[in-house]
Amino acid sequence: MFSPYGKIIAEDFLLHTRGPKRGEPRGYAFVQYTTKEEAQLAKEKMNGKLVCGRPVVVHLASEKCFLDSGNSQRALKDKKLAGGSGSKLAQTDRAAKISAIKNKLKSLENDGCSTKRPRLNPDDLKSTGEQSDKKL
Repeated sequence: MFSPYGKIIAEDFLLHTRGPKRGEPRGYAFVQYTTKEEAQLAKEKMNGKLVCGRPVVVHLASEKCFLDSGNSQRALKDKKLAGGSGSKLAQTDRAAKISAIKNKLKSLENDGCSTKRPRLNPDDLKSTGEQSDKKL
């Protein structure tokens, strides 16, 4: 179906792995072409085409696509085309997430945990003049 638009180097059809629909198609797939131009051509030609009475929705995997709730409730067959591996946007998103997690960890370490009792050092007791026979 997508081969007339360029040389396909990879196809990935996703299937349900659990539950009553196990083994059935999830309704979308990934097709990888040798060049981005071939993927773009396939997108232009196949987007909106009827397959088994249902319209095919085609996006490049590198595009961010947010479907509104009305479209997501309809079971559209969503074919995604990949023109290459990984995008710079995905890499920067990942780096931003890692940075945010590191900052959160630092703030938690600095704030400490309110349920934790502070640890006492024997030197602190001596400096206040208190003497204790208890071992800490």
